[in-house]
Amino acid sequence: MKLTVFGATGGTGQEVVRQALGAGHHVTAVVRDPARLAVTGEHLEVLRADPSDPASVRQAVAGRDAVLSALGPRRRADAGVVARLTRGVLDAMEAEGVRRLLVVSAMPVGPQAQDAGPLDRGVRRVISAVFKEVYADLRAMEGELARSDTDWTVVRPPRLQDKPLTGRYRTVVGGFPAKGRFVGRADVAHAMLAMAEDAGTVRQGVGVAY
Repeated sequence: MKLTVFGATGGTGQEVVRQALGAGHHVTAVVRDPARLAVTGEHLEVLRADPSDPASVRQAVAGRDAVLSALGPRRRADAGVVARLTRGVLDAMEAEGVRRLLVVSAMPVGPQAQDAGPLDRGVRRVISAVFKEVYADLRAMEGELARSDTDWTVVRPPRLQDKPLTGRYRTVVGGFPAKGRFVGRADVAHAMLAMAEDAGTVRQGVGVAY
């Protein structure tokens, strides 16, 4: 597949790029600063571009089979940027006729696990309050997706960890795994790539956790 990855220099984004190359995909990594991308590969194109520039975004998505976005605020003060940049990606995809889009959101934005216990409900309330601006941004992003005509999938992890790829994690389409409190960035990337060709995840939120 020909893939474009936004947020390619972040922890999850670099894992998406690395694993996609390892699987034989052709990858365009959209970056502001190429020096921050530690991944190399024969089928890697590094596109230095501003995700807020419509012409740059159209160039990045043109002719691709799927777009994967690991865009996210680096700090709470950046809240609002994800929805805005995702809207630009959606506009570019519509203009170029590219349909498949997978994005990273977060567990508190989606539905809670049906059998969540008091501890999980309490933790969710606390982190939702502490990071309310960030989650408001992600909800706005998900709203942009829902109003679009793209074949989108929202991947909602809990607390992210820098751990090696295991390939052993749980996913729930339209919900969240019970007692799922952590997941590694490498496994989130693995899940996104697996879902890219999974029609059952189209226009769905998917919880992913250990």
